[in-house]
Amino acid sequence: MLKSIQKRKNKLRAQRKARVRGKVFGTAELPRLTVYKSNKHFYAQAIDDNASITLAAADGRKLGLKANREDVKKVAEEIAKNLASKNIENVVFDRNGYLYHGVVASFADALREAGIKF
Repeated sequence: MLKSIQKRKNKLRAQRKARVRGKVFGTAELPRLTVYKSNKHFYAQAIDDNASITLAAADGRKLGLKANREDVKKVAEEIAKNLASKNIENVVFDRNGYLYHGVVASFADALREAGIKF
């Protein structure tokens, strides 16, 4: 891919990320659930922005999973299990600048099926 095209894609994602982060804030009772996806792996973590700590996390790389629709459902189950152990049922979803389709939408749907509300 041309560097100019990649530079523009990165700039647009940064703009989307800043726009979402201006509206989304996590607390201990209602943490911010943020996702990160690379070409190979998918990660998720619940963050308390007041105390600046991570409450729960799931790492697709440690679970041996890829960043595809089927595997992110397993990551969603893992993060839901971690959140349930801390008695957290509601979160604020931060898509981290990614468009809400494909892998991110599949993760969100699996998270809702696992009992997490947002």
